[in-house]
Amino acid sequence: MAERLINLEPHPIEIPDAALADLRHRLKATRWPMDVGNDDGYYGVRRKELQQLAEYWMDGFDWRHAEKAINAYRHYTVKVDGVPVHFMYKAGAGPNPTPLILSHGWPWTFWHWSKVVDPLADPAAFGGDPAEAFDVIVPSLPGFGFSAPLPDHPDMNFWKIADLWHKLMTETLGYTKYAAAGCDVGALVTGQLGHKYPEHLYAIHIGSAQKLTLFNGDRAWDLSGGRPIPDHLPEADLKRILELDRRFASHLAVHVLDPGTLAYGLSDSPVGMLAWILERWSRWSDSRGDVENVFSKDDILTHATIFWANNAIETSMRIYANNNRYPWKPSHDRWPVIQAPTGVTFVGYENPPGIATDARVQNFLEGDRAAWYNHVNVTVHEHGGHFIPWEIPEQWVADLRRTLQGRR
Repeated sequence: MAERLINLEPHPIEIPDAALADLRHRLKATRWPMDVGNDDGYYGVRRKELQQLAEYWMDGFDWRHAEKAINAYRHYTVKVDGVPVHFMYKAGAGPNPTPLILSHGWPWTFWHWSKVVDPLADPAAFGGDPAEAFDVIVPSLPGFGFSAPLPDHPDMNFWKIADLWHKLMTETLGYTKYAAAGCDVGALVTGQLGHKYPEHLYAIHIGSAQKLTLFNGDRAWDLSGGRPIPDHLPEADLKRILELDRRFASHLAVHVLDPGTLAYGLSDSPVGMLAWILERWSRWSDSRGDVENVFSKDDILTHATIFWANNAIETSMRIYANNNRYPWKPSHDRWPVIQAPTGVTFVGYENPPGIATDARVQNFLEGDRAAWYNHVNVTVHEHGGHFIPWEIPEQWVADLRRTLQGRR
C-alpha cells in the first residue's frame, strides 16, 4: 500500500435521499415522444424498451443495494492541482503488489472496471500467483461520476488528465513507479502517460491503440476524416464501413461540435440522458442485438445513476470537444512516441472493414499506428465489444498480466 494512502480518510459513496427522490419525480413527470414508426429502431432507441427501463428505474431499481456493492471497496476523494478526483481502491494481496491505475472511457463509469479489480488485486483467490498482485486504483475521470462537478476546469481533456493521474500516483499516493491501463478515452489517457512519463511506468495496457493525435484537426468529428468511400468495394466491406459510420457518427459529431447544447436536455431529463447513453451501450457492446446480453437492467441503472446523481453528463461529454479544442502536442520527439512497454487488446466486434479477427494483429502491426507504440504484447479476441474489461474480464486480466510479465 502507498504510505500516504494510510493518512487519507475513506469517503464511502452515498447519494443523498433527496437526490434519489428528485430522480423518481423527474422520471414520473417524463413527457414521452410518440416514437411512431420506430419498431425497427431505425430512428434510435425504441420507446417501449426505454419506458420499461425508466419505470423500473423509478419503482424497482434499488440504488442502495448497488451502493452497498460499490462500498465493498474503499473510496477516496482528493484534490489534485485543485481538481476533485474520486478513486476506488483495493490493496493487493501479495508479497510486493504493483500499483496499477485504471482509466475508463465514455459512457463508462469507474464501476465498469469492477469485474477485474478482485482478480488483479488478489490473484491467489482466482487460482493465480500472489506475486502478480496489484494495488488497484480506479479513478473517476474528472467531470465523470464522483469526480464531478467540475466548475473551475472547463478545459479538461485526455492529456491534462494524464498529468493529474501522474501526480495522483507519485505525489498524492507516493508511488515511485506504477503501471497503467485504459480503454476508450482512458486508452488515450494511458497512452499519454506512456508518452510523457515512461520512466515512471513499468508498462501500460490499452484497448485498441490509437494515435494520440486522434482528435487533432478540423474534422475530428468525422470518423472518415472527410475521405470518400472508394468505388467498387466488395459488398461486405461497404456494408461494414456504413455500419461503423452509423455506430459512431452522431456520437462523435455531437460530442466534438455541440456537447453543451445537448447537455441542456440530458441534464434536465433522466430519461433523455438514459436514452443517449443506452444507445451507446447497446451499439458498442458485443450484445448480439440485446443489450441485456452484456448489461442487466440493474447494471445499466447503476451506471446511469452514477452519471445522473452528480450531474456529470455535460462535463463528461465535453472531454471530446476539449480533446479537439486543445490539441495534443508531443512532450518529446523520440520514437516510438509511446515509449513505455505497451500491451494492446483488440476485439472482433471492432474489426476494421475487410479484416477478419485472425488477421487483426497483423493488420495493426503493418499499419501506421503500431510505430507509435513500444508494443510488447498484442492480442485479439473473437468476442467482446467496446467495454472490454466488463465484457471479457478474464481475457483482459490475462492480457494485462502478460504485458507486465518480467517488467515489475
